[in-house]
Amino acid sequence: MSKKPIFHGSITALVTPFANGEVDFGSLRALVDWQIDNGTHGLVPVGTTGESPTLSHEEHGQVITETIRAARRRVPVIAGAGSNNTREAIAIAGHAERAGADGLLIVTPYYNKPNQEGLYLHFKAINDAVSIPILIYNIPPRSVVDMSVETMKRLSELKNIVGVKDATGNIGRISLQRAAMGPQFIQLSGDDLTALACMAAGAHGCISVVSNIAPRLCAELQNACLAGDYVKALEIQDKLTPLHVATFLEAGVTGAKYGLSLLGKVKEEVRLPLVGSTQATKERIRAAMAYADLL
Repeated sequence: MSKKPIFHGSITALVTPFANGEVDFGSLRALVDWQIDNGTHGLVPVGTTGESPTLSHEEHGQVITETIRAARRRVPVIAGAGSNNTREAIAIAGHAERAGADGLLIVTPYYNKPNQEGLYLHFKAINDAVSIPILIYNIPPRSVVDMSVETMKRLSELKNIVGVKDATGNIGRISLQRAAMGPQFIQLSGDDLTALACMAAGAHGCISVVSNIAPRLCAELQNACLAGDYVKALEIQDKLTPLHVATFLEAGVTGAKYGLSLLGKVKEEVRLPLVGSTQATKERIRAAMAYADLL
């Protein structure tokens, strides 16, 4: 590809740091700087890894705003703005656009199980309400609905729908979506463990949880893939594979926060109903970080 898409490479699904039950904005700003200094290509605040379900609407907006301010246009900020309530999603998206977000990550509506026409109309309503790029977040294991390739193709014809974060777990979908929408339609892996395989199938990057802990290695892996150097990419992937596994032994955000706490970046603190990682998981994460030369 001669020209990189606007969203590409290693894009970190940022954790939201907490201290004594409140959002720790100082640690958030420091985390943004550290991510960018270590080569991260983009940031996603208040996605699932940012604990969006347990943030108030006010906190959600504040985290988006502070991330954009801290990034200072050095990398794109793609704001998590999804909801299973279309009106609510439009309101969050509008705030993100006004705050200066470079794009929006909109998850397929969860729990209420819309059909394909409902999915189309949900995303179309958000598309019609904003003027910045939108990435569809297709994650059937959590939303309990799977956007079909046909529905995605319809959406790709709208003015702001530019790509997808694919967390279907089916690498074949990258090829099917590429065939339907063409190589210009941005495809980002939603799974660290399969990111290299997705890149080989034609994806443009990964929205990563593990890059919270290992931003430089994740960026180097993506840079190698984008350059077509899959020998180097595989070497990096081999170093990261134990960490990809260990981070997701429980909720990915708890694993990421524990890893970051070992690096002195954020506290382990999460909000209920999440709780911190078990001791056994912590030992696996620590060992995986040591294996990747992160400790």
